[in-house]
Amino acid sequence: MRRAIALARRALGNTSPNPAVGAVLVRGDKVIGEGWHRRAGMPHAEIEAINDAHRRGEQIQGATLYVTLEPCCTHGRTPPCTEGILRAGIGRVVIGTLDPNPAHAGRGPKILREAGIEVSSGVLDPQAQSLNRGFSHWIVNRTPFVTLKAAFTLDGKIATATGESKWITGLAARNLAGRLRSENDAILVGIKTVLADNPGLLPPSRARRALLPPPRLRIILDSQARTPLSAQLLCESPRAETLVVVGQHAPYKRVAELQRRVPVWIDPSDNGAIDLNWLMAELGKRPITSLLVEGGGEIHAAFLAARAAHGVAFFYAPKILGGSMARRGVAGPGFTDLSSAPRLRNWRCRNVGPDLLVEGDLETLPPKPASTPEA
Repeated sequence: MRRAIALARRALGNTSPNPAVGAVLVRGDKVIGEGWHRRAGMPHAEIEAINDAHRRGEQIQGATLYVTLEPCCTHGRTPPCTEGILRAGIGRVVIGTLDPNPAHAGRGPKILREAGIEVSSGVLDPQAQSLNRGFSHWIVNRTPFVTLKAAFTLDGKIATATGESKWITGLAARNLAGRLRSENDAILVGIKTVLADNPGLLPPSRARRALLPPPRLRIILDSQARTPLSAQLLCESPRAETLVVVGQHAPYKRVAELQRRVPVWIDPSDNGAIDLNWLMAELGKRPITSLLVEGGGEIHAAFLAARAAHGVAFFYAPKILGGSMARRGVAGPGFTDLSSAPRLRNWRCRNVGPDLLVEGDLETLPPKPASTPEA
């Protein structure tokens, strides 16, 4: 199962809106086939492993299949994997985690058991589940799983008072941040980040860009349509589409200029800021299953206050910036009492070069009206 999970990780960023899945076929103590789901519309991991065993000339009848996610049992762009498993004569199936869709969970194993195949599940379940947090959240809620990502000094600053922020963290952390970008369907920043940093939101080096899949979508929250036409996100030849989200009262001429370059969504609300609840619902329809938010302090604060974020990836550099005017990683009015402050669960820390990465899931709380002043 650990090998199957490693194979599934190769698919991260490539399969949306499908989950990333890996599979290993074993006879006795010998691996006879391996596979992973490479892209939506292509064969699923189970079928890839079966095909791999055929190419190797191996006997599949009676073999054991290890797969990170419950085999599908419905027709989509590809036939059900349960049919392929039965046709191949596999004798035993070991599953990492069940389908997160309540309408489907457990149906695949039931079909296989009824056909006489031995089935067990829950092997390395937490690791298998963590592969597809975005897919699991989207399949149930139809909105993207939102991760807040930022690089801080130890005292929680993301830039000096003059706006200098390159580079707070080291190369290893920046490379990992590039991988996080490639593993999410979309990346979001606010207009202040665009004006201050002019980001490209792609992996930090040309060599890594060639190795990592780009995000499908890069999003700018810009309620007043202030994005410069010279911005990297609009002018470079990206492998990812850029979307600008503006408010209902953005200047018509500026909106028209942006529309000649990129798609522009106009928030139908009339509150002067971008309604995050509306935006998340619209992205879910696209479908965007996972969103990495790399905004400034106001954007992060808005997502936290609206309870529209589900996880964090906070990098901390061993530096202390100080100063009351230095820019904070989470700004806004803050929370008035400790009991309402967002808390992390399932959190973990690890060193990334000289820096520290803190990751975790935010507690699930009821949503609040969601808009962001930075946009």
